[in-house]
Amino acid sequence: MNSPAEIAKLYVDIGASKSKLPVWRMLMLAVFGGLYIAMGGLGSSIASYGVQPAALGKILGALVFPIGLMMILVGGGELFTGNSLIIMAVLDKRASVRGMLRNWLVVYLGNFIGGLVIASIVAYSGLLDYFDGGMKQAVVNVAVTKVNLSFVQSFLRGILCNFMVCIAVWASVSAADIVSKIAAMYLPIFLFVLCGFEHCVANMYFIPVGILSSVIYNIPAGDMSLAAFIVKFFVQNLLPVTLGNIAGGALMVGLGYWYVYVKLKR
Repeated sequence: MNSPAEIAKLYVDIGASKSKLPVWRMLMLAVFGGLYIAMGGLGSSIASYGVQPAALGKILGALVFPIGLMMILVGGGELFTGNSLIIMAVLDKRASVRGMLRNWLVVYLGNFIGGLVIASIVAYSGLLDYFDGGMKQAVVNVAVTKVNLSFVQSFLRGILCNFMVCIAVWASVSAADIVSKIAAMYLPIFLFVLCGFEHCVANMYFIPVGILSSVIYNIPAGDMSLAAFIVKFFVQNLLPVTLGNIAGGALMVGLGYWYVYVKLKR
């Protein structure tokens, strides 16, 4: 097992490598990342549907969702939230700010494409006919709840989420074999889902599938029009959650651990 100081040095190397990936390879790996997270989200929704008491449903959903990150770890993929840790390579002068921002932008776009692909397939494929069609209403309800969070609520939940996601990525680097890597990353991801934190890449699936289902199956989204639903998705959820994810990952974990385990070690 690698020590925290060894993990910090390893991630400086990883971050430097990620910042220099060719754009098309980066984009394709990011699409895979979005696909995998969306599949974890779909499985989580199915596992938790209708379970009583509701707390048990949350536990079941939280047990399934980490499969998405596991697929990225095993199959290969780029994830915007985890790549917040590239800041460590920038701070250590192993990567440029421009290289980091290029990675963030391309990976964010690729993750969004992946999430939209799975959301479209799920909405149009009849998969939501599960439970006598109850899943259709459920995915709309989840999306409506997410877009009706206030900007501040979304931002703060985004901070807590990516604090956990980046700790999961950090923990996976501690191990050498795949079983240990999965075990190390699993519990922090389980915890963030259980607590109801906000993950921008997951929301690139959860909210679009709710919007599409509202349109396709004529399910009201509260008192919102379609235009308001879409605007709220971007302005009241995706924007603040993304900013919160950057703060929780890059500043709390990346900057904090770089300072403790790299800067102060010199």
